[in-house]
Amino acid sequence: MADHAFEHPPEGAAADWTVPQDWAAYTAEDHETWDILFARQSALLPGRACEAYLRGLDVLRLSKPGIPDYAELNQRLMAATGWQVVAVPGLVPDAVFFDHLANRRFVAGNFIRRRDQLDYLQEPDVFHDVFGHVPMLADPVFADYMAAYGRGGLRSLGFGALDKLARLYWYTVEFGLVREAGGLRLFGSGIVSSFGESRFALDDPSPNRIAFDLERVMRTRYRIDDYQQVYFVIDSFEDLLRQTLETDFAPLYARLAGLPDLGPADVIDGDALITRGTQAYAMERAGAG
Repeated sequence: MADHAFEHPPEGAAADWTVPQDWAAYTAEDHETWDILFARQSALLPGRACEAYLRGLDVLRLSKPGIPDYAELNQRLMAATGWQVVAVPGLVPDAVFFDHLANRRFVAGNFIRRRDQLDYLQEPDVFHDVFGHVPMLADPVFADYMAAYGRGGLRSLGFGALDKLARLYWYTVEFGLVREAGGLRLFGSGIVSSFGESRFALDDPSPNRIAFDLERVMRTRYRIDDYQQVYFVIDSFEDLLRQTLETDFAPLYARLAGLPDLGPADVIDGDALITRGTQAYAMERAGAG
């Protein structure tokens, strides 16, 4: 759901933009980088990540060391929820992305970050895509939500509302929080795969944390180059799926077209605030810039 480099599949890619993972091409350093990231994040996430994510993490504990082999991973994931991971050469067109999701295929890159990028990488790599996303795809309810999102994405292309729907993906799939066990827990892939943001999202006083409201989320801009200034909190995955399936998005898109966008740090009347952030982190970063 971002700019892409090609209008047509690049050389070596199939018509649906998929490519072989080529697991044998990974170097020993590539696998060691995965192992470092996996060990660090899996030690940090208990008590922070939601139960569905922690349960799903077991699908990544495969027979080979290092980066998962998609062929082996897909056997376990297909058995759990009917999903599979397919490799792509990079960002793909929106219609291709949505079609894969609608058909329970998650597109994943096949490169991994360098050692000097362990803590932050703007472009999603195999660790973000697989460690971040795949455990949640092993949960039946969230797996259904992702497929429903893909179907909705294909419909959104006819309404010119892709930017609004992208915000729903961003603030749930990538950076969502859920109420659980008497507190807040992580489930968004951008958080659970980030050593820094998996602490920031729950512990730092800077960001706003607001109860999930579909229209509010779809009005809210986001940033891709730093920690979030707002996190939206769902009550449950069942409720998220229900709202997605029961909402008629056509009139919602029409209503949103007449409303101003909101900034990531904005708080408005009607927000169900869980914590009002100080925005100290964002102000400090702005001052440093």
